Amino acid sequence: MTTTAIKKQVDDYLPMLSPKQQALVLEMIKSFLNVDTDSKRISSKQYNKELDEAVARVEQGKSISHNDVLKETSKW
Repeated sequence: MTTTAIKKQVDDYLPMLSPKQQALVLEMIKSFLNVDTDSKRISSKQYNKELDEAVARVEQGKSISHNDVLKETSKW
């Protein structure tokens, strides 16, 4: 599908949505573009600190295996 066709469909469908739905679509588009002005990026120093802390937790056995997570979430 071409960009022009996509834009036309968005223009056609958007007015059919309620104002609340339109706001949700806008927020979704912004999230795709990572345009959240409320969030602040952390420094590389803070990022590395958080990574080191996470690695330490895993090395201490303070983690959950992927299979255990799948088992737990299947109960939801």
